[in-house]
Amino acid sequence: MSSPQSHYETDTIFALSSGPLVKCGVAVVRLSGPSCGDALQELLKHSGDSSQPQSVPAPRQASVRRLYCPESGDELDRALVLWMPGPASFTGEDVCELHLHGGRAVVQGVLNALSMLDNRREGCGIRAAERGEFTKRAFDNGKMDLTEVEGLADLLAAETSVQRKQALRQMDGHLRKQFELWRETLIKCLAHTEAVIDFGDDDREDDVDDGVMNLLIPIVLSLRSDIEKHLSDGGKGELVREGIRIALVGPPNAGKSSLLNILARRPAAIVSPIAGTTRDIIEVRLELGGVPCVVSDTAGFRAATDDVRTFIYSFTLDFRFFFVEFKTNPSLSLGAVAAC
Repeated sequence: MSSPQSHYETDTIFALSSGPLVKCGVAVVRLSGPSCGDALQELLKHSGDSSQPQSVPAPRQASVRRLYCPESGDELDRALVLWMPGPASFTGEDVCELHLHGGRAVVQGVLNALSMLDNRREGCGIRAAERGEFTKRAFDNGKMDLTEVEGLADLLAAETSVQRKQALRQMDGHLRKQFELWRETLIKCLAHTEAVIDFGDDDREDDVDDGVMNLLIPIVLSLRSDIEKHLSDGGKGELVREGIRIALVGPPNAGKSSLLNILARRPAAIVSPIAGTTRDIIEVRLELGGVPCVVSDTAGFRAATDDVRTFIYSFTLDFRFFFVEFKTNPSLSLGAVAAC
């Protein structure tokens, strides 16, 4: 007897794939699984009019169809339907997309109708998809590898042009190709090394001797150098993905708030000739050079050097810009600036 988990994994799933359930022009509902075609046929049936039955559209050809509620027979919408039988689909399974009018009542009516089908068709599980389940099925069916899955997640979360470009490169297999090249090199070197260990003392094998190891050493050293270079890039990819946190710190009236307003292109912080105008930390999200940044404007320091250094390092930051005005703040030494 098959386990409930196996049934769960082979269920046909559906979800609103175009974003939150809000009023919009077009909403896309996606289905994937073995009963995808049966579910579509149920939505195309009209119990009150069987004279002109609607057919499932030709594969990968957009067609307009009327959708009906399986129980009441009420018309739900006139939708653009795409039918993509597996394995030539995103998930590798049979996939259907319903491009609906984006009203809440329309979308909710179609989702409710699909939920009804799970109870009406015995042995045919149809349920709402979990978060990321379409991508999980694509990975399980060999349509995507882990680097492409990560690239897709980054693309969906991209807020800047640099993030978008990095995500698309990863989806195109930039990292996978590099890793596969390293893997092939390691396998070849390992195979030659094992051959030397197993047959190096055999006089009958003239082409397997210690000289082979001398040929492998520069290859391995070059591979090691490439991997170390890749690992020591300073986390550039992570900085692009996660963004950068920057703090503007320094004495009062050094220009921190003015710089923040210039970067934000709006009066995000109050600027005044009176020292101590900024009392709390003001954070502004910006895009600088295509990289997302959170720039924090802090209150001016009046304390001694040790207190300044302690306060600065209490933040989890990527960069700290320290403003110094020596004429009005002689107590702040170059040592405090260097410590930042």
